[in-house]
Amino acid sequence: APGVYQLASLLVELDASDEPSRILCADALYQMGCVEEAHKLLLLALSRNPQGSPILARLALLQLKKGFVYDGNQLLKKVIRIGDTSCLLPIMDIFKDEDRKLMQTHCHSRALTILKGKREE
Repeated sequence: APGVYQLASLLVELDASDEPSRILCADALYQMGCVEEAHKLLLLALSRNPQGSPILARLALLQLKKGFVYDGNQLLKKVIRIGDTSCLLPIMDIFKDEDRKLMQTHCHSRALTILKGKREE
C-alpha cells in the first residue's frame, strides 16, 4: 500500500484532475489505516465529481465504519439513485474483511427492513 500511495500521489501531482489516481490514493491510505486522510481525499474528489458512484460508495463505508449510519445510508441511497452500482463489487475487494462484513451486514439489514415495510403495505 505505501508504494501504491506514492505512485498514485505522483500521478495526482502530474494531473490534479485525475480522479482514478485520487481514488487510488484514498484506497492506499485506507489500506494503511489512515482513514481520516482517505476520507479527506474522497471528499475533495467528491467536490469535483458529486455524481461519482465509486467515491460515494467508499465514503459510505467510511461513514459506517465511524458509526454514522444515517450518513452512510444517505450516500448509499445516492449511489442507487445515480444508477451506477457496478462499482460496489470491485470496491468490496478493496475493503478489509471486517469492513466488508460491516457493509454486507448493513446492506442486508436495510434491504430486509425495506422488504418488510413493503409487505406490511
